[in-house]
Formats: sequence, C-alpha cells, structure tokens
Amino acid sequence: MKAAIVHDFTKAPQYGEFELRSLQQPHEVYVDVLAAGLHQRVRSQADGSHYTSTGELPLIPGVDGVGRLEDGRNVYFVMEDAALGSMAERTIIDIRRSVVIPADADPVHIAAAMNPAMSSWVALRSRIDFRPGSRVLIMGATGNSGQMAVQIAKLLGAEQVIGAGRNQARLEALTDLGADVVVSLEGEASDVAERLGKAAAEVDVVIDYLWGAPMEQAVMSILTRRQDRSRALDWIQIGSMAGAAAQIPSAALRSANLRILGSGQGSVTAAGYLAAFPALIDCIASGTLRIPTQSYPLSEVEQVWTAPVDPQKRIVFVPA
Repeated sequence: MKAAIVHDFTKAPQYGEFELRSLQQPHEVYVDVLAAGLHQRVRSQADGSHYTSTGELPLIPGVDGVGRLEDGRNVYFVMEDAALGSMAERTIIDIRRSVVIPADADPVHIAAAMNPAMSSWVALRSRIDFRPGSRVLIMGATGNSGQMAVQIAKLLGAEQVIGAGRNQARLEALTDLGADVVVSLEGEASDVAERLGKAAAEVDVVIDYLWGAPMEQAVMSILTRRQDRSRALDWIQIGSMAGAAAQIPSAALRSANLRILGSGQGSVTAAGYLAAFPALIDCIASGTLRIPTQSYPLSEVEQVWTAPVDPQKRIVFVPA
C-alpha cells in the first residue's frame, strides 16, 4: 500500500510503498483511510520530539483520522502510540478507540477539527468542574487549537472569553468566533503583563497553549489584581509553543488559590477521551464549530510538509 513514511527524524515523510502487517490482537481491524489531519502533534511525532516517541523508525505519521470499516461504516479513530499511523491508504486501528460518525459527515472536516478541538473540549469537560457563567482566558488563542477553544468555551457557557496572542489580524478575527476581549502579547514583557493583568484579573479558567515566558508574564499580574484571591483559578496547561518550562514564583501558590494542572495524553484516560468524542463530533458535523481546512493528496505529503502554508488552515491529507 502507499503511505507517508518517516525514515529519518530530520527529514520530511516520503510517499512510498509500505507493507501493512497482519492483524495481531482481537480488537484490531483494517480501515481504509479517508482523511488524516496534519496537526502539530503529528509534526512532533514525525521528528521524534514528542514525549511519547519511542525512536522507532521507519514510521507512518498520523495520530487520528477518519476511515471506512469493511462493513461500510465511517469512523473517527485515534491511533495508539506506535509506528503505524493514519497517513496511509490503509491502516490498522483498535476498534475500541473509534466511534462511528454520521453517514453525511464530511471526513475532511472531522479529520481537520477533532484534534485541535479535543484539547480544550476535554480540558473543560473532564479536567475541571467547568460551569456556565465562568470567565476564560485563552493563551495562544490565534492558533488553530486556540481558535477552537474560543468557540468551545462559548459553546459550553462561558460568560466571557478573553483571547491572547501575538498576531493582531488574527486577534481581531477572534471576535467573530465569540471572543469578548482580545489581548496582544506583543511588546515588552512588563507591558504584556500589565495588559493581561487588567483584562484577565477575574477569570476562572486559563487554557494555556503557550507556557514559557507568556505564563511567567501573566500569572502574578493576574493574581495580584484579583479582588478575592481565595477564589479558585484553574490554569490548564495544554501546549508549550512558547517554551517547555516556566518559572512560577512560590508566592503565586501561597498568596492565591491557583490550581495548575495539565490536560493531555496520560492525564486523561483513553476511555475518557472516547466518551467525549460523540458530542464533539456532532458539533463539528453540524457546523457549530468552524475551522478553515485545506486538503491535499497524500502523494504530495513531502512537498506540503516543508512548504509555507497558511497557519490559519488545518491541512488534511486524503488518498491520492
């Protein structure tokens, strides 16, 4: 079969022949892949930098996708952490890690949106006791996942959503997705901290795709301006686009009710993710949640992987 194949972690995947192994476990099934998204998580898988990487090569990238079972049903599936991914004409999935999608759902749309939407959807529904009327700050709101988080927070009943990011044009576009306030992260650290503190002092939840310096700039500025520091602030760490580490002053933990937790593989069980899928799929299939998408033939994977692309559009590969 044809597939995108990583032979070297320093190079883009190449389109070529790959021999699909036989089924080995009772719950394994073959699936014809209809669409597979190129997410940031997939790029880190393909360059060996993700924390789940085993260093095994060659590998087929792709952590999720939409495929057709032998009985004709279409499913959204999530791959296990292995060298056999979804960017192939055919792959093997654990049927327990899949859910049937509506027959009229667009496979490309589902493959594009599920991964970036899943992070905030699971974080707000599974990691904390999120309540309608809460106020939410999204750090890194201008990325694909951040844009989905704006929509999801509003969908789940947030009273106020504050989007923070660097790109001014994308920040302004967030208001069309539901953001009530936008904050620029451009400029001197002290100025950024001042803006965040003023805008987000009374938030209940922070969804953080950045970490690193932006978190350091924001945390004390926000905490010191809260009218009631004993009121809980849940800071959910999801991504680390601005740095893998952040220095948090000890005073932040002593002087306020700051609760820092993560959301991702390992902090939520596979069963927990699966339970969240159907409702999220319905929101995507119905058009309630929007994400710009660009599809390409899988045969063009090497060129697309390295070419400049519109960061606002989620890339999806379909069979050549």
